[in-house]
Amino acid sequence: MGESEQVKVHDFVDAELGRASPYGVDDIGADEGWVSVGTDHDTAAFAVQTIRRWWFTMGRPRCPQARELTITADGGRGNGSRVRLWKSELSRLAQETGLTIRVRHFPPGTGKWNKIEHRLFSFITMNWRGRPLISHEVIVNLIASTKTRSDLTGRSEIDIDSYPKGRVFSDIDFDAIKLIRDEFRGDWNYSIGSLTNERVFS
Repeated sequence: MGESEQVKVHDFVDAELGRASPYGVDDIGADEGWVSVGTDHDTAAFAVQTIRRWWFTMGRPRCPQARELTITADGGRGNGSRVRLWKSELSRLAQETGLTIRVRHFPPGTGKWNKIEHRLFSFITMNWRGRPLISHEVIVNLIASTKTRSDLTGRSEIDIDSYPKGRVFSDIDFDAIKLIRDEFRGDWNYSIGSLTNERVFS
């Protein structure tokens, strides 16, 4: 037997190359996906930047008349329901795009209910199973070449921007966000912006 190839584990932490943190968008209606592979910290700023890159690259060209975007998100990590940076970055995105952004968080511990896990990330995991993830390019290419049962197609790009951890927002800054909480579990269900048309993404 030949020699085994040494590879990175988990999020591919490397002193020179950085991390490999995937964050994805699954456009359920269009059956299209987008995955950014970040090389820095997996923060709310990185999550929203991924949504931003997807919107301007794939979302807006497909739906130029869209006025509202619905996002289903996990309850923790960078896009957690209690993360102020997440809401602040979404507010910036809403102002840039003119979109009203609705957010629907899954309850804590139920992130695997999110359709993106079953429709996209499970197939990505199967596609790169047993293949050495030796570089960011390999990771991006394996993600982009992933095919699903529903013929979902997608794109993947490396994001080399810096997303430092530990950013803090004062109550005054946070209160300036135009955030409208739903009557039912407003901590998990809320909107940023005015309400018009709607399309669902996860």
